[in-house]
Amino acid sequence: MAAPPPQHLDQVFAALADPTRRAILARLANGEATVNELVAPFELSQPTISNHLKVLERAGLVSRGRDAQFRPVRLNAAPLASAAAWLGDYRRFWEESLDRLDDYVQDLKRREQANGSKKK
Repeated sequence: MAAPPPQHLDQVFAALADPTRRAILARLANGEATVNELVAPFELSQPTISNHLKVLERAGLVSRGRDAQFRPVRLNAAPLASAAAWLGDYRRFWEESLDRLDDYVQDLKRREQANGSKKK
């Protein structure tokens, strides 16, 4: 997968930084919803939720359709895949670092055991 442009990742991570927007995405993972349906679980006004949706739209994380008089909001998971791929590079770094640390700890344990058996 080609690396997304840095500004796109900035928009995705900025959108994900807010817990309300993450909750909206979690709700949309279960299927599309209207703005009024998205407002219901929050103690926020409809304009506030609409502002959150605009941030999510700019990041490409949601899209709005048109179904008669309704404009359902849908999750677009592709930008999440790009963010996950970017984070995956760092996951490999940490796993390799932890593997090296584990090797070091195991080596220390072997040395301790060897030194302990020499003293007896």
